[in-house]
Amino acid sequence: MDHDLANRYTRFAITLANAVIPGSPLVDRMRVFADELWREFGKDRPVSWVGFYFLGPDEMTLGPRRDKPACSPIGLHGACGTAARSGKTLIVRDVKELGENYIACDPRDRSEIVVPVRDGAGHVVAVLDADSHDVGAFSQADEYALERIVAEHLEGR
Repeated sequence: MDHDLANRYTRFAITLANAVIPGSPLVDRMRVFADELWREFGKDRPVSWVGFYFLGPDEMTLGPRRDKPACSPIGLHGACGTAARSGKTLIVRDVKELGENYIACDPRDRSEIVVPVRDGAGHVVAVLDADSHDVGAFSQADEYALERIVAEHLEGR
């Protein structure tokens, strides 16, 4: 991870640790997470949108988000559904590569990262979704940092 990106994730993690109230409901922790991630990476630095989708039996519904509305409900065929069903983080370098499987809420979005969120039993209950207007905006460094921070602040509580 490059030094600047590492510093940004460190700032995000520290701010989040100070803002999240331990034991608070998941949706409240998600709201704080989305707000703080947006403060550090939003407004096309490189994130153009960040939010959560809750996993249902046949679709996903929008949870806390920044900074504009998004599609809801969405099917399980898109990037969010794929990550939720597989239980693995998905990095989409260029959304055009997904073809008809891509759910386009904002036609300007070109890449995204989707990180599963698990309950105390290890079941995926939601996903964190971050979009960018830039192709290739997310890397394995983002994957590692976001998985760690999601696990620390959102999972199993």
